[in-house]
Amino acid sequence: MYKKHAAIALLCLFPAIGYAVTKAVQPARQLTAPVTHSKPAAVPKQAPKKDADIEKDIRARFAKSKISTHHFQVHVQGGVATIEGQTDVLQHKGTATRLAKNAGATKVVNHIAVSQAAKDKAAKNLASGRRRAQVKRSDTTARTVKRSS
Repeated sequence: MYKKHAAIALLCLFPAIGYAVTKAVQPARQLTAPVTHSKPAAVPKQAPKKDADIEKDIRARFAKSKISTHHFQVHVQGGVATIEGQTDVLQHKGTATRLAKNAGATKVVNHIAVSQAAKDKAAKNLASGRRRAQVKRSDTTARTVKRSS
């Protein structure tokens, strides 16, 4: 009977001990008004680059990349870059646009002409399934095998 009373007494004490411990650990409440958070201060925007600086940066990026062999012409006016030239590699047209945007152009007008041989080669690669992203997995192999129950 004594063990039964001791167990009941301990169970009654645990909530009281837990309450005392949490009160001791919690910091004292502040009597000041609650702090309200406002919008963070706007980050000041950088001054837009000058057209000549953008054009110079684009040409430098072209010179460092594989597309430098095509000698594309670049002109920037009002932040809009116009690219002209010819290429035998389809991907170089997209690369030129990406490099111009990363250099600071607000818009890119891409007038690069892709040769018919490059277009034919890309179409052939796409039709033969050479590009992995173009092949559906379900057409090649099944991922799971259904089990009969």
